[in-house]
Amino acid sequence: MKKLLALLLALVMVFSMAACSSSSDDTTAAEEEETTTTETTETEEAAEAEETEEAEEVEETAEATHYTIGIIQQLEHEALDLATRGFEDALIELLGEENVTFDFQNAQGETANCATIANSLVSEGVDLILANATSALQAAAAATSDIPILGTSVTDYATALGIDDWTGATGTNISGTSDLAPLSEQANMIAELCPVEEYPNVGILYCSAEPNSVYQSTVITGYLEEMGYTVSEYTFADSNDIASVTQNACDNSDVLFVPTDNTAAANTEAIYNVTSVAGVPVAAGESGIMSGCGIATLSISYYDIGYIAGEMAYEILVEGADITTMAVQSAPEVTKMYMADRCEELGITVGEDYTAYEG
Repeated sequence: MKKLLALLLALVMVFSMAACSSSSDDTTAAEEEETTTTETTETEEAAEAEETEEAEEVEETAEATHYTIGIIQQLEHEALDLATRGFEDALIELLGEENVTFDFQNAQGETANCATIANSLVSEGVDLILANATSALQAAAAATSDIPILGTSVTDYATALGIDDWTGATGTNISGTSDLAPLSEQANMIAELCPVEEYPNVGILYCSAEPNSVYQSTVITGYLEEMGYTVSEYTFADSNDIASVTQNACDNSDVLFVPTDNTAAANTEAIYNVTSVAGVPVAAGESGIMSGCGIATLSISYYDIGYIAGEMAYEILVEGADITTMAVQSAPEVTKMYMADRCEELGITVGEDYTAYEG
């Protein structure tokens, strides 16, 4: 009997120890699992905190960087002024006003001044140059092959830069935006307002010193001649002979076309003083020329192309975009616009798809 009791007590002790051991093992395993989970969570949180800190440091660095932008504007007139304003507005919005300084210089329509300004900006070591109009672009291109150059209010980059195999990008430190509205549609506009049966002779009036005007004249002449018009060019070398050349054009033409020509844009009053007396309508390449002396235009927004150039500048300066591969961009839309009072005076009927210019 005693032996039996002793055996039973021994068995009870064995089971108790086993239960304690199992409970202890379970507790230890749970504790180990909890510790591992905690360590993993802490590691993940630390990694996230580090990523956030790095992102904030990058953002702070970008915000702290200050950029100096040189601007060469060929001359002062409405279209170029709007392009410059759009460019500046875009960069102020994207960079913050405190992070950008604009060194704006007006060349007053002189090619030599464009060159002087471009060389000065290069000597200053500006971060980027905006060249507003063709002569400004050519001067900047001659001054540096290192500093990024963005053009705006430039009609045709291949013509301006002497590029034969044009692919849409220059392959150099130059890109930008074009102010060219489709010349085929400009020709169609002339045909709509001044039919060939009534206005058979078209005179193209522009400055011979502006290569992009030469380009526009050559291209639109082809379209107009296909429509049956007889086309003649009337060119002036500078503002001094605009009045006499315009008078000659009016004497031999039924309608004039003035392309996006900077010299013409700065002298629309002189042109209008002649054309208004002669009663010859003027179709214009852009709204500034139209408002000064024309009846209608296929217009783009110069503010928009300036703004797009500003966005491109941000991509280059902050995002590291390669300007050599950046395609030249155009205005997102064009608008048929007309001067209601002049069209009425000349008896010209305008379609419903034209918008009256309101100034």
